[in-house]
Amino acid sequence: MLGEIIVVGAVADDPLANDIAHYMQQETEISDILAYKRFANTEFCPRFISDENDLEHIGHSLDGKTIILVSSCSGEYTRNARAMRSFLVACAAKDNGARKVILVEPDLFYSAQDRGPLPDEITDDDTLDDDDDGHEKVRSIQDYKKFDGQPFSARLYANLLKASGVDAVMTVHNHSANVRRVFRKVFNRQFYNLCPASIYANYLAHHAGICQQNPEHGLVICAPDKGAAPFAREVFKCLEHETTGLLYRARPSLLLMDKERSGERKVSIVTDPCSPTRLEDLVGRDVVVCDDMVRTGGTIAECCRHLKNAGVAKVIFVVTHFYSSQEVKENLHTDIIDDIITTNTLPNILNRDMQGRLRHKMLVLKIERWIVNALRHYFLNDSSEPYAPPYTVDVSRKNPRWKISQQLIGDL
Repeated sequence: MLGEIIVVGAVADDPLANDIAHYMQQETEISDILAYKRFANTEFCPRFISDENDLEHIGHSLDGKTIILVSSCSGEYTRNARAMRSFLVACAAKDNGARKVILVEPDLFYSAQDRGPLPDEITDDDTLDDDDDGHEKVRSIQDYKKFDGQPFSARLYANLLKASGVDAVMTVHNHSANVRRVFRKVFNRQFYNLCPASIYANYLAHHAGICQQNPEHGLVICAPDKGAAPFAREVFKCLEHETTGLLYRARPSLLLMDKERSGERKVSIVTDPCSPTRLEDLVGRDVVVCDDMVRTGGTIAECCRHLKNAGVAKVIFVVTHFYSSQEVKENLHTDIIDDIITTNTLPNILNRDMQGRLRHKMLVLKIERWIVNALRHYFLNDSSEPYAPPYTVDVSRKNPRWKISQQLIGDL
């Protein structure tokens, strides 16, 4: 018998959906809740499975239920195919009586197209995030020209989700303030952009022995450019909190960098004048470079090279959304980066072939527990004790830290 909360995925074998269902203590397999039918003409039709002998509750099998729909980028399906599946699963839920549909999409689709060719009409203060400054960025005519002829895809995607029956959206580390404003307006503030800063800080503070070369010196938290500065500041703040009271752990420092572009993919790195830490302070210290995503790795490689040239002992790259492109593998497969810590917002990263030659330096913090904690807090009025720590660790045996991490996994 299913409870009032039902976890399903946009596809049957979504590993993130299955793990979230496990931590939600859902005993029934997702494939026994939702049938995924694909027709010969490639169209898709989901069906929530019900008792075939029940003729009294047709169209009401989900009355009063809350459906948690998980959509992540893994397996063979494209984002376009997954988006269409999400629309139809949400529609099926609402058409059969579901009270609420919550979409969990850790890497929110169509976020790159975060504005159109016309001035954005979403300027109301009540649509702002806590991390927005209350002022819309003044854009030049040349900036609007970049989007001439294009759709405002993020807004369309939000509206399509809403029209399909989605009531609330939860994502992870979406960097676009405009996307956040759009989704908060469309979903009447039922949009939650989870920041993983506390996860990284917890791992670095309590298990830094796995990755820190000189623990007698505090870690330096570094933003590679202005766009990453708010996130780096948040990681720094969380790390300060985590290390408070840990007598054996030195206090962290904050380094702010910036990039100057000299071509489409050529950048040079400089220290931001507002940085509280200078390059000359870094000799012999371990630096954690923080960013929300990596798609080519060019800027990160240049930043890390700049740090190593300044005498840094070790560089740890922390990134939330890791796109395992061939270009990323080439740019980051270098001794200027010693460790990579990421999450499984893109579950394919757990595949060793996707990690490629980087698997000897890559460690993945799996965030299903963290997402479940957030779902319970924001939506479910669940008084259960939160999972602590809110992550599990996945690391290849090719990584020299594998044996140490096995002890950590045992402790979790």
